[in-house]
Amino acid sequence: MREDIEFDADGVTLRGWFYRPDDVAGEVPCVIMTAGFSCTKEMGLEPYAEVFSAAGLACVLYDNRGFGASDTAPGKPRQEVDPWDQIHDYQHAITYAQSRPDVDASRIGVWGSSYSGGNSFVVAAIDRRVKAVCGQVPAVAGRRTFETNVPKEFWQMAWDGQAADRLARARGEAPAMIPVVTADPTAPAVMPTPDAYEFFSPYEGTAWRNEVTLRSTELGYEAGEFLKFVAPTPLLMVIAENDVVTPGEWAKEAFETAAHPKRLVVIPGGHFDAYTGECFEISSSAARDWFVEHLAQKTAPVAAPA
Repeated sequence: MREDIEFDADGVTLRGWFYRPDDVAGEVPCVIMTAGFSCTKEMGLEPYAEVFSAAGLACVLYDNRGFGASDTAPGKPRQEVDPWDQIHDYQHAITYAQSRPDVDASRIGVWGSSYSGGNSFVVAAIDRRVKAVCGQVPAVAGRRTFETNVPKEFWQMAWDGQAADRLARARGEAPAMIPVVTADPTAPAVMPTPDAYEFFSPYEGTAWRNEVTLRSTELGYEAGEFLKFVAPTPLLMVIAENDVVTPGEWAKEAFETAAHPKRLVVIPGGHFDAYTGECFEISSSAARDWFVEHLAQKTAPVAAPA
């Protein structure tokens, strides 16, 4: 069962789908899901929601603000990736799920992939309503990603461009934009790798657009730093051994800073292989089992101090 939904996020309407398990009565646990950098909910996430739903888990799957079917905050452009807006919207999605009579408000999980994989860890670290979290092929190191994707001789040019864009936007001009992917690996793009272009290019002409604001590329967000604060929430991380977009070794280093309960799963292949074939079977079943294990039992309310 899938229904179209919309909910408020501090004045911004977010839209998506609610999956409810078939033939399950009463309140059920729920997993909150959203897409990675610039992506929409149609880009490889539906099969995960279907796997979770088949295991008795409800799912809230929605588009980030400014992308896909969701609205944009007044005064902000579309196609702008603001990690803290996205983190807060995860929290609004949790509130929406908890407000539904068919969801058990005490059994909420959070799932993310790639950029939203990093976001999911931050949400789990700052919001104790989250009872289990899974981040796959997660983006955990913003500065290292920039330094890897942009040749050092172009760093100052990138920073100057960001500064000029801020001045232009302050004057009321349109924001500067940059492609997400490119067929030419030497051309400017957020993810200038062949596997990224191969994944994204079939979605040209859909709700996905091959651009984000230049401000989306600014430094200052290090999701991996929050892993040490996730416990006691159970944490599952799924990494790809040949990931060149969000290198698995970086994620593994960050994983080592997290306390138990935690589990690391390694899939073969690269970053985008997580969504297909054998890698999908591994990543989806690992997440499904993690959520079933940690959301299966209703959480007793905490007694007020005497």
